Amino acid sequence: MEAMKQVVSETYYLSHFMAFFSYFVVRSSAAAVLSPHIIHHLFYREIQAVLALSLLAAIKITREETWEELIDNMLFYAKLLLVAIASIMDYHLALWFLVVFLVVYILTQQPVFQKLGISNKLTPLQLEALLTEGKTSRYWLVEFRAQCSSTCIRASRIFPELSIAYSNKNVSFGIVDLGLFPNAAEKFGISLGGSMGQLPTYILFENNAEINRFPAFGFEEKFSHPHITKKLLAHHFQLDRLRIESVHGD
Repeated sequence: MEAMKQVVSETYYLSHFMAFFSYFVVRSSAAAVLSPHIIHHLFYREIQAVLALSLLAAIKITREETWEELIDNMLFYAKLLLVAIASIMDYHLALWFLVVFLVVYILTQQPVFQKLGISNKLTPLQLEALLTEGKTSRYWLVEFRAQCSSTCIRASRIFPELSIAYSNKNVSFGIVDLGLFPNAAEKFGISLGGSMGQLPTYILFENNAEINRFPAFGFEEKFSHPHITKKLLAHHFQLDRLRIESVHGD
């Protein structure tokens, strides 16, 4: 039920649904004019495409950590297969689907995961005040993201779920949207140049001082953005140790 609400309410999902549905309309209309040989070949390729997509989905489900990442990858594969199948009927149809998917890519954007878990959306000024006053938590783990970054969208579920698992009296979680506050990026040593390849960036503060970050400074010059998982972040920032310290400090 929740999935259907998203398909109807989100332009990104609705556009893709309409594009894929249009294939079945074209397919049923083309059956009257295509030769039996082409129809048989088309049906055979459609079965192959469904099996290939099912296999890819099974593999991705075991490897991907977020639904946003899984959906993004599966839509990409589905579009490739649809264009390939459409070319069997007519290459003009395949070009039409390419144009449709290009327009959808330009005009729409995959929505981010909306729930915050136990994290807090912060402005740069609010974050600075929390760190300076030191009246809340000893540690603040902050995710710097931008909703226009595909990497941030794919990883948007991870940080809220991480906050639910590790938030305690000593460790708080915050989210700063640098898409809304780009001028704050330089203050925290984050580059927004190019394709925003440094986002998302995670910084752990202790009493107003940065003590750790992921990814490290300058990684963008040599590497693509590392694959982000809850396990990776928990290990990098030693969140299990901080949780144990909180329990022993009671």
